[in-house]
Amino acid sequence: MGQTIAAFIDKYGIGLYIPRVHITDIIEVLILTFLIYQIIIWIKNTKAWMLLRGIIVLAGFILLAAIFKMHTILFIARNSLTVMATAAIVVFQPELRRALEKLGEKQFLTSVVPFEQNREIRFSEETREDIIRACFAMGKVKTGALIVVEQAIRLTEYESTGIQMDCLVSSQVLINIFEHNTPLHDGAIIVRGDRIVSATCYLPLSDNMGISKDLGTRHRAAVGMSEVSDALVITVSEETGAVSVAQGGELTRSINEAELRVKLEEVQHKSSETNRIKAMWKGWRKHAKKNN
Repeated sequence: MGQTIAAFIDKYGIGLYIPRVHITDIIEVLILTFLIYQIIIWIKNTKAWMLLRGIIVLAGFILLAAIFKMHTILFIARNSLTVMATAAIVVFQPELRRALEKLGEKQFLTSVVPFEQNREIRFSEETREDIIRACFAMGKVKTGALIVVEQAIRLTEYESTGIQMDCLVSSQVLINIFEHNTPLHDGAIIVRGDRIVSATCYLPLSDNMGISKDLGTRHRAAVGMSEVSDALVITVSEETGAVSVAQGGELTRSINEAELRVKLEEVQHKSSETNRIKAMWKGWRKHAKKNN
């Protein structure tokens, strides 16, 4: 059958180029498709979209200059290309950094290579319930709060902006920290595992223009923190008492206890899966050393 098809192509397909497709070609197309898709999503969600629009307009002018033989404009464009590319990298350095961080957060990487084997990021059910209890207790009396639940990305640089702590998470401690006119109430706390590691931390503010104007600095800081890390950030509004959650640059407003519990359980399950992979890898290494 294959020889018949080949003979037919040789006889009637003169001049027709049919490339041979190998498995590596398919893998290459899939990789390029994934990278192009990620670049498009990144461009859509950052100020790079404005840069792309500017580049398209500039390319249109250069195309007109080429059509009408405007040699001076073409000369300037050729000699400015390198400078403009460097300037774009400098101006959009934060967005480029976020894009690389998001690429590094993809879960298929952690499933293949168990990075940072010694880090324990899972928190207990008691910690989860204490966070929920404290958030809605503060919401009832309209006490503002900002709680960052750390995941895979270690938040050392933001931890150092606050006051170092080392205490177990409990609803009473959380309520006391964010009580009005107390030394630690201003800023965010960072929760790592079952412990509060820092308070009064400064978080990066999001420059997302799509955030509602009726939200204050606390919510903008929560979104900003979720943009530069994989942390789950919980906010309690001082004006309305509503509890909101920011993750992956998206803010979910006015959630109830059940919804917050689901969000925290997702973090627990993700951490548990990561730790399970680490344990399997560690056991495999011990077994390999024993056999050697």
